[in-house]
Amino acid sequence: MLVEVRMMGVLVSSPTTLVGQDLSMVVDFTASWCPPCRLIAPFLAELAKKLPQVIFVKVDVDELKQVASDWAIEAMPTFKFLREGKIIDTVVGAKKEELEATIAKHVSTA
Repeated sequence: MLVEVRMMGVLVSSPTTLVGQDLSMVVDFTASWCPPCRLIAPFLAELAKKLPQVIFVKVDVDELKQVASDWAIEAMPTFKFLREGKIIDTVVGAKKEELEATIAKHVSTA
């Protein structure tokens, strides 16, 4: 499942608001002006189709500046991996192989 967040709410307002979530989640911090973000977007969409047990959340750092600040995002794309509301891993950059390996590592242990 791929979800695009356009307004600040409970889902991603801060890392601590996800406590209690049972599903694995990948939060993609992106920007419309970011070429690497646009490059990786179709790859993420494919992963979301292949992995229905993982929720993929897309957050535009320009639209949700406070969310990006709360999560200490300094580069795009940045991917935060969460399980049960806790950040368990981070990948910075449009690194397909690293992103896929990190997802596989955490999905296989879910």
